Amino acid sequence: MTTEDPVAYAFDPELAPLVPLLPELDITDPRPAREAIAAFADAGGFDVALDRAALVISDHVVAGPDRPDVRVRVYRPADPATQQAGLLYIHGGGFVIGTIEMEEVNATALVRDLGIVVASVDYRLAPEDPYPAGLDDCGAALEWFHAHAADFGVDVTRLGVYGQSAGGGLAAALALRARDRGGPALCFQFLGFPELDDRLDTPSMRAFVDTPMWNRPNAVLSWRHYLNGLSGDVPYDAAPARATDLSGLPPAYVSAMEFDPLRDEAIDYASRLLNARVPTELHVFPGTFHGSTFVPGTAITERVHEESLVALRRGLGLDAAN
Repeated sequence: MTTEDPVAYAFDPELAPLVPLLPELDITDPRPAREAIAAFADAGGFDVALDRAALVISDHVVAGPDRPDVRVRVYRPADPATQQAGLLYIHGGGFVIGTIEMEEVNATALVRDLGIVVASVDYRLAPEDPYPAGLDDCGAALEWFHAHAADFGVDVTRLGVYGQSAGGGLAAALALRARDRGGPALCFQFLGFPELDDRLDTPSMRAFVDTPMWNRPNAVLSWRHYLNGLSGDVPYDAAPARATDLSGLPPAYVSAMEFDPLRDEAIDYASRLLNARVPTELHVFPGTFHGSTFVPGTAITERVHEESLVALRRGLGLDAAN
């Protein structure tokens, strides 16, 4: 099976014709992969307009004595409520690709749709900066966001974390760290098709060797770049699937895509959260693949988006606040 033969995977009928238009991703050397993704975005990608209307956007630098500065971009409504929920946004990209700018469309949409404040973190990437650099940057951004919540009108009791793909893995790791190191309390964790398990031994990971946007070969390289030689002693905040105790974590929403090598580790993590008595919603979307949520104009994409908003409204206490 190849990505040029989408029928073999029974993709959603609206998604299947778009598969050949997707950029092929090879992260053997992440630098040309970053350039290819940036070129795809600069060429219009799927031609999704960025709407900054009615938003206040500001860039900030989180300084630290023992690490490089971290850039954080804050998006908030121009006409905010008195107290708003806050969401730390962690971009995806297999730990090796991605920037604030590449996911700005989604970040701004969350502000407009939910009326919240979003802080997007530009964390360091592997292999130049392997674990724990990126996670440390996310942790610093979370602490900064919590400390400056009043400046942005954010209610610290309604502060959540959001990530998809590697961003979902980092969001899960950050929730574990916050629990175990006395970090800022999180009310919710949104884990969209998260990258959680470096052991690469689930049925979906073994089966999906040539799926679009993400596949087993890229997953192998992603973890190799990120862990930089760690093997049997991989810490659980590097690969959250290795955590043996998931109790006491914030409520979670976990999504998985049917034809995604990450599918089964997401399902397993959600199941283990439930067994640890963590309120968790799991949704597996049929006919989808890794990153298909970024393909606009299809019914399944709209469904993923709308159900994400429902979960975020509940998790961030927006319905109760309104």
